[in-house]
Amino acid sequence: MKNTPFLIRHSMTLLLCLIFFRPLITVLAVEIKHTDVAIYGGTPGGIAAAVALARRQPSTSILLITPYSRIGGMIVNGLTHPDFRTFEGRTGLFREFNRRVLAHYERHFGPDSSQVKDSLEGTHAGPEVNYRILRSMVDELPNIKRLTQHRLVDAIVNHNRLTSIRLIRGDSKINITADYFIDASYEGDLMAAAKVRYRIGREGKAEFGESLAPAVPDSQLQGYNFRLTMTDDPENRVPVSRPKGYQSSQYQDLIPLLKHGRIQRIFGDPYMKLQGGIYKRQTPKLPNQKRDINDVSHSLVRLSLPGLNLGWPDGDFEERQFIFNKHVQHNIGMLYFLQNDASVPNKFREETNQWGLCRDELVFNNHLPEQLYIREARRMEGVYVFTQSDTERKTNTNHARSRFQSESIAMGDYGPNCHGTAHEGPLIGGKHTGEFYQRAAPYQIPYGVILPKKISNLAVPVVCSSSHVGFCALRLEPIWMSLGQAAGEAIGIAMEDQSSLQEISSSKIRARLHSTGTATIYTSDVPEESPSFPAVQWFGSIGGFIDLDKGMDTYGQRGTHRIGQYYHAFPGHQVDLDKELDQDLKDAWSKRFQWNTNQREALKSANTRGEFISRAYLLK
Repeated sequence: MKNTPFLIRHSMTLLLCLIFFRPLITVLAVEIKHTDVAIYGGTPGGIAAAVALARRQPSTSILLITPYSRIGGMIVNGLTHPDFRTFEGRTGLFREFNRRVLAHYERHFGPDSSQVKDSLEGTHAGPEVNYRILRSMVDELPNIKRLTQHRLVDAIVNHNRLTSIRLIRGDSKINITADYFIDASYEGDLMAAAKVRYRIGREGKAEFGESLAPAVPDSQLQGYNFRLTMTDDPENRVPVSRPKGYQSSQYQDLIPLLKHGRIQRIFGDPYMKLQGGIYKRQTPKLPNQKRDINDVSHSLVRLSLPGLNLGWPDGDFEERQFIFNKHVQHNIGMLYFLQNDASVPNKFREETNQWGLCRDELVFNNHLPEQLYIREARRMEGVYVFTQSDTERKTNTNHARSRFQSESIAMGDYGPNCHGTAHEGPLIGGKHTGEFYQRAAPYQIPYGVILPKKISNLAVPVVCSSSHVGFCALRLEPIWMSLGQAAGEAIGIAMEDQSSLQEISSSKIRARLHSTGTATIYTSDVPEESPSFPAVQWFGSIGGFIDLDKGMDTYGQRGTHRIGQYYHAFPGHQVDLDKELDQDLKDAWSKRFQWNTNQREALKSANTRGEFISRAYLLK
């Protein structure tokens, strides 16, 4: 036996060890890391949360996690035409991001260049510039670490606290423990893994009294599509590659629509009087002769595919990959067909071939986005449910402003907007249903929309608590950045106070936001650069503007048109700090806030609105 090889002599012992100790071996193979705060979702909302917290507390360790190869979400994956109505509505880290983009173009092309002009104050840029700026905002803060290409598997909750999450990348696994968590994903995967209650689909009219809701509830979701970055510059244009699974027969129904004039162009641009089309060429253009390409509302042929996406919110990796690939086939395959198939009438083939993907954008992914535009997935059932009424003014009033929110931590100025939730008729030639676009004045967003009811150390700023209609107003990157920034500040306060997020006062969050030049209520004439900004924002947050915003017959009335979907400031939303304080307004403000004797005496001699607000701010 001494000459028998060791492995043969002890084979049974080794086999038994493998059987009995395999679970232990598996556990030991899982890497375990601790961080103070873990953020799942490298979206702009997640980035804003990380940056706000890291700046406030440089000693706090923050881990920013994404299942994709890069952070930045849709802003670095083709959604480069941001949704807001007025430039006065931009605030906080979104506005800072814009300023950094503008500085990039000024530095590289000169302050008087066409690139600076086309950036429209830094709000418009290609995916690569956006990625460079967002990544720099993160990387200049050493207490933020990035973890890419790691997908969430599950989460552990003990006594209403989320304690750890498990991630996977290929065959490697990692457990992350943290004191606080943020779900900043577009799908709400962390929230769902933590067993937070959520909704998928549309509520009926009766539940929240929403005129834009369907009569009865259903499971419909707003459609998804890709946002492509394209150019008609021959020097930077690359042809669309034939996608995997392409079959020209899938697009033959386009031919009669093109031949009989039911579709008159391939690239529509409603702001340039090019109505209809299949691919929407967003106005204004991006710097360097590029365009953000989107779904065309109310068209006979759509890029969005409502119905096909129903399995996405709760779907596993394989199901989501299947849905992703189907959208590639439809969005990209149809473009390839229009550029190359001999059955396409020449004038349409020639028009389509004037456009191509950008040689200098998304090079790592064959010039295509790696993320699908998830307009709506899960929605949390949180402390406060944001609905259509939160975007409207108080009933039976002529107020210019939307209804006042005493718990506000963010604001938005883009009305409820839905690209459709179902499709009737053939895929090519039918029509979407569930589509709506409604005007609104700027509105406030309460703290409760990012708070679960039970999990005490989790904030959810992206798939926030709202009805389907309410979410159609909140589902915008500038708003998600504001909510993410507020979430970061809230966690900072909770860590200092050693309390749950539900115990944090919204007034504490607002004070921190206002001190950084971040608005929680819309004003058209007091920007963050004004020394009066914190006082004005505080005064508005306690109801001070209610007595200023009367006399507007048409709610949601916009200022004069600027370009594309952008307008000058909403009328009726100015504070007029230098305006003489008439006795009626002084009496109204004095009555509304019930100042004590000493405060009333200090405020009595104020002659202008600005003087009154500034003195009140100092007396608070």
